[in-house]
Amino acid sequence: MDIAVIGSNMVDLISYITRMPAEGETIEAPDFKMGCGGKGANQAVAAAKLGAKVLMLTRVGNDVFADNTIENFRKHGIDSRYILKSEASSGVAPIFVDPESRNAIIIVKGANNLLSPADIENAEEDILKCKLIVLQLEIPTETVYAAIRFGQKHNIPVLLNPAPAQPDLILEQVKSCEFIIPNESELSLLTGMPVDNEDDIKNAAHALHRAGVKNVIVTLGAKGALWIDGQGQERRFAAVTVKAQDSTGAGDAFIGCFSHVYVKTGDIAQAIEAANHYAADSVTRLGTQSSYHEHAAFVADYPALAAIV
Repeated sequence: MDIAVIGSNMVDLISYITRMPAEGETIEAPDFKMGCGGKGANQAVAAAKLGAKVLMLTRVGNDVFADNTIENFRKHGIDSRYILKSEASSGVAPIFVDPESRNAIIIVKGANNLLSPADIENAEEDILKCKLIVLQLEIPTETVYAAIRFGQKHNIPVLLNPAPAQPDLILEQVKSCEFIIPNESELSLLTGMPVDNEDDIKNAAHALHRAGVKNVIVTLGAKGALWIDGQGQERRFAAVTVKAQDSTGAGDAFIGCFSHVYVKTGDIAQAIEAANHYAADSVTRLGTQSSYHEHAAFVADYPALAAIV
């Protein structure tokens, strides 16, 4: 097994809108899509589509969405033995996408709130076979902290995507992660520093590195990515220019691709470069997981990356 994703799953309810309604107003949306999502699930599916062997540890509800979610993981070849049913509703995420591909998202965590440190202990034997643990913040923070301690105890590198941003996240509890990969707003919340321009972003990323995080990788959307490495050196990765249709799930595409390439090659720079392209490619199509290319289609579009993806 390559990657253990310990995290969330959601049902994405995506409305494509011309604008948000005013208070008390009802407007018509031109299009709607429903699909499987959630940060953990998206990252697992992205990695699996590129060829990674992925184990998913998550909780679903006892409703009509649960079986469909489990089947979706299985369809993508993801180890589903630790997708656990719970006496709760499944997580849902109403998403609103405007004509400029900007999105606004509401999440209802549902069964994701029930994923516990005990669930990690019960999956220990199989998580130990993995080369990387991937985490996000759509599950209880105590479970995130337990997973980080598990990785540290067993010398398994941990990647934390601190999303959605949590003001109560304790940096002391997460600084042992091999990788922390925030976007600009998450970086600001983690450090308490402004991120209004390039210099602000670099200063905040260096502050996170000085706090003890070995590798800080800041995803900058249409501006590319910034990496502060283990020696505190910074490296900038240029954006990939595409015609965006829907940016929903692009950050998760980045995490999934990065995880796959890092486990395959051990080369962080190559993993960031590939992830930059994979995330950019995903925004050229509508939807979340449905916008992630399979390995063959991706390398056909970006043949220069074929040797590493």
